[in-house]
Amino acid sequence: MLSERIGETLTGHLAQDYARCRAETTRLAAPLSDADATPQSMTDASPAKWHLAHVTWFFETFVLTPHVPDYFPFDAEFGFLFNSYYEAAGPRHTRAERGLLTRPSLARIRAYRDHVDAAMAAAMPGLDRAALNLVTLGLHHEQQHQELLLTDILHLFAQNPIEPVYAADAPAPSGTDTALDWHRHDGGLVEIGHAKGETAFAYDCEGPRHKVHLEPFAIASRLVTNAEWDEFIDDGGYQAAGLWLSDGWAWVQEHDITAPLYWRCEPDNRPSQFSLRGRRAVDPAAPVAHISLYEADAFATWAGLRLPTEAEWEVMAPALPDAHGQCWQWTASAYSPYPGFRPAAGAVGEYNGKFMSGQNVLRGSSCATSAGHARDTYRNFFYPHQRWQFAGLRLAKTL
Repeated sequence: MLSERIGETLTGHLAQDYARCRAETTRLAAPLSDADATPQSMTDASPAKWHLAHVTWFFETFVLTPHVPDYFPFDAEFGFLFNSYYEAAGPRHTRAERGLLTRPSLARIRAYRDHVDAAMAAAMPGLDRAALNLVTLGLHHEQQHQELLLTDILHLFAQNPIEPVYAADAPAPSGTDTALDWHRHDGGLVEIGHAKGETAFAYDCEGPRHKVHLEPFAIASRLVTNAEWDEFIDDGGYQAAGLWLSDGWAWVQEHDITAPLYWRCEPDNRPSQFSLRGRRAVDPAAPVAHISLYEADAFATWAGLRLPTEAEWEVMAPALPDAHGQCWQWTASAYSPYPGFRPAAGAVGEYNGKFMSGQNVLRGSSCATSAGHARDTYRNFFYPHQRWQFAGLRLAKTL
């Protein structure tokens, strides 16, 4: 029947996507030794070994175990070790102590991945639509962790006084000499969010599509650069309390913040920045990265401008050449549910909705975002003080 042939085609494409995604994770982890893959540099980050296992646990827990009657789990203890935050999936190892897992070894984790991959390859042709949807979710979940693997390794290697290089061709924001221009919008009633029924994948928090009223505004044609950030530093931006949100000023003072994460002032008074490629001179034309919401907001205030809302960003994204692929961009919008939002049923419903408190939305994507994972409706979110991700900013103004 035609429906069966269509189903076979969809399953075949999904199996190819699965193989490509899993191979990419393996490629990203290839430069890492067991020693590299084990430590945890801070509670916000996770060991590379844990990332490799957790994304595998997702397929084992949500696809294989409930949908494949004869599936036998690789290791009964892994359900406890590699659950992240899914309360409905059972108890889990404390997040802050993931770096203490010297065992299982990296080789054992790779064997776990091989076991689950073989089971998935065998099972996928017989999975129903609901299970295949979970496979798709799992692949996007793994792409998120591919980016996290890179940013977490960067943070880990930055703690090492010899500052090791992850890879000479690793992702990094790239500079251009593009002049700053402004794209104007007349305001009015606009629609944002993922529309129900669209064939492209989106997380539940990206919808429902809904109407938002905007006042006339303009948004910058490019991201703020390192050169512009250096001007902010030279003008005493980190010492001027009046530029900062109250929580931000307390954060600056408590942690002695004087520059973006990984920056260092060199003897010639020029800044350098540690990256996945090692420590290098700061590229003045590249977008500033690894800044917190507090820093982004202070810079905007210093410039006499503001951060865009996520609705402003989304409606103007097609006009922004660097909307994707450089840095995530802080917005002024709190991460909260869209009107009519309903989390999915079951444990996977904990994926996004439970984090809608105290965080701000970032839009776009970064140089470390996996290919095919970026879209204009994507809502990334972090707490205001966090900056180990490739986070930068784009300015806006009210007209």
